Amino acid sequence: MSEQSLRQAEPQQEQRAAASGPPDAGDAGYSKSLKTRHINMIAIGGAIGTGLFLGAGGRLAGAGPSLALAYAVCGVFAFLVVRALGELVLHRPSSGAFVSYAREFLGEKGAFVAGWMYFLNWATTGIADITAVATYTHYWGMFSDIPQWVIALTALAVVLTVNLISVKIFGEMEFWFAIVKVGALVVFMLIGIFLLVTQHPIAGHSPGPALITDNGGVFPTGTLAMLMVVQGVVFAYASVEMVGITAGETAEPEKVMPKAINSIMWRVALFYVGSVVLLTMLLPWNAYSADESPFVTVLSHVGVPAAGGVMNLVVLTAAMSSLNSGLYSTGRILRSMAMSGSAPRCTGVMSRSQVPYGGILLTSGVCVLGVGLNYVVPSEAFEIVLNFAAIGILSTWALIMVCHLLFWRKTQAGQLVRPVYRLPGSPWTESVTLAFLALVLVLMWTDGGAGRTTVLSLPLIVAALVGGWFLVRGRVRAIQDAAAPESTGHTHHTAP
Repeated sequence: MSEQSLRQAEPQQEQRAAASGPPDAGDAGYSKSLKTRHINMIAIGGAIGTGLFLGAGGRLAGAGPSLALAYAVCGVFAFLVVRALGELVLHRPSSGAFVSYAREFLGEKGAFVAGWMYFLNWATTGIADITAVATYTHYWGMFSDIPQWVIALTALAVVLTVNLISVKIFGEMEFWFAIVKVGALVVFMLIGIFLLVTQHPIAGHSPGPALITDNGGVFPTGTLAMLMVVQGVVFAYASVEMVGITAGETAEPEKVMPKAINSIMWRVALFYVGSVVLLTMLLPWNAYSADESPFVTVLSHVGVPAAGGVMNLVVLTAAMSSLNSGLYSTGRILRSMAMSGSAPRCTGVMSRSQVPYGGILLTSGVCVLGVGLNYVVPSEAFEIVLNFAAIGILSTWALIMVCHLLFWRKTQAGQLVRPVYRLPGSPWTESVTLAFLALVLVLMWTDGGAGRTTVLSLPLIVAALVGGWFLVRGRVRAIQDAAAPESTGHTHHTAP
């Protein structure tokens, strides 16, 4: 670098330090207990969950082999979102993640919307997870007489207890959960490839590409059917952004985050696209159903009864992992909001083991409502909450891209400096991603049923957010005014 470039870079670094504002108050008090292996496996775990293990069955039955294309397209946009978040993390690591960045670039009102929509996402995802656990458990005859809601409540109690111990225990649990999920998928794919190569009959069908071409091709139910499953596919990737939240509890985020985020792309290609293509060449697409994991469907027909049971145990583990992650992430997000006044004070409290248990308990309380949903409509519980979770994740991803766009504009104005690790193609990448997310919302409306009901509920969600903001804005202003003398010299956002 030339001497002139160095002279230009020095004031930019000073501007970056000044303009990035004071540290998020919600970041204080955490231990730096998450290790590199934890972060890497959390990134894997975030990309592999119930959306693949349980949701893929029904979506294969609806869209056929074109589901692989839907996974590929949505996976690209999911990667762009987490890549944008990764750049913001390296700009300023925070356990508040995108809520903290919304506060920096959109003000407290933006942080309020980002936080509560993310809470909606994970609270409803938690309901989907405990519903999945109950569905998986009923696979075994010995549990068939136990009501679905009882199993759901038990799963919630177990995961809540584990999550409240410490972040180190959470990291270890997620590490081994991810090992189980990845290991099982790899073994399944090896078995599937072996069956494919040896042409071993499965349920009277000879594996191979002919199962695709002889059963309607890639789009057996039409292109529209593929588009209609996109919102469910987006839900399958709904945990990828969680890796950004872990930045506040690891010692070297600038080293760990880029590697973890970059690895998401090939995992999506291998585990989602690869496994769906394999599934469609092992059995006809219409052999799968929403009532059973597609992996269990295949293994149950191979002739080894225990294989289906083992895979069912693995997918049950995936659902427990997702629930565990949801409680972790909402606990951190709600604490960041509580410290600024936009969430209940109780969600800002920390335990002696440095766990924000207030927010974790609040999320668990909402999940208890999901237990009730499993009692009232056990057969529809998963699809109902799936659509609300999709709304939550769409808004979260959109806000991440908006924050990154505003961050990029400030770098162009010389107010901030971009880290070396960047989202490529700005500002076009953000614009195209936002357009895609808007398209998903339109598809939810077009789909009718639960999707349209969810879109119609948006005015109620907006009204709740507006009402909630008027309730908390006085406390937000008071906290800002109290912090103002301590933040002299820093850029300051005031609540509208």
